[in-house]
Amino acid sequence: MAYRPAQRRPKGRPQLANRTFAIGDIHGDLGALNTLLDKLPELDRDDTLVFLGDYLDRGPHSAQVINKLRVELPESTPAKVVTLMGNHEEAWLKVSEGQMPNFVLHAGNGCLACYRSFLTQPGSAVQPSIEELKDMLSCKFFPEPVFAWMKALPYWYEDEHAIYVHAGIQRVEGEWVHPSKTDDPSRLLWLRSKEFYRFYNEKRVIVGHTPTQFLPPNLSSYTPDVHDDMWVNESVHVIDTGCGKGGFLTALELPSVRVYESRGGA
Repeated sequence: MAYRPAQRRPKGRPQLANRTFAIGDIHGDLGALNTLLDKLPELDRDDTLVFLGDYLDRGPHSAQVINKLRVELPESTPAKVVTLMGNHEEAWLKVSEGQMPNFVLHAGNGCLACYRSFLTQPGSAVQPSIEELKDMLSCKFFPEPVFAWMKALPYWYEDEHAIYVHAGIQRVEGEWVHPSKTDDPSRLLWLRSKEFYRFYNEKRVIVGHTPTQFLPPNLSSYTPDVHDDMWVNESVHVIDTGCGKGGFLTALELPSVRVYESRGGA
């Protein structure tokens, strides 16, 4: 199967019906999101945009990214918009319940940037103050509509082209478990299993979560010599290409397997 960079489709050229555009982890990078959306072809009511989760943290515009996905995009496109749960969204929900405080305290998770994006007069110090930490752990800085939206995010999506899930598919007693049958949906968000990337061979799965630079390039059929590109084998497609943490945002169009990236020109 040939994967190819996308080019603008000339007006009047026939297009495939029921297209799905899967979009990887955004992590607060509004600029990359806007750039990528501008590169997509004109969408219609038969198209679907599937966002794979992790809209928050690290990048400077978590609040603005969520507003784009929650309000602006559904109002401005005829396409169906599906926003899935990521492990960062679930982690914030758990923090609000008094669980996982270390998620907020670990600087590498980028929670301070998320918190400040919701403030009208955010601080600028590299380290959070005690008051900022208290506010972050309370989660009260999230507007109620945003928090309700996060709670309602689905854990997976499926269409005729693929299964879409944030992290991966679980294997139990030698069998790959469909997301609808998993006993703990959280596992769909946090899984980092070498056997999934190496041995999963059922219906195509599109995932994010694990930056592609950390996956074995020799097992990818898509630019194996470029370690930060989308990672592809027969049945697993990983499109977390480091957006919000020095990388770029990737979208994969199905069934045409066209690839769109926020980096580079039009």
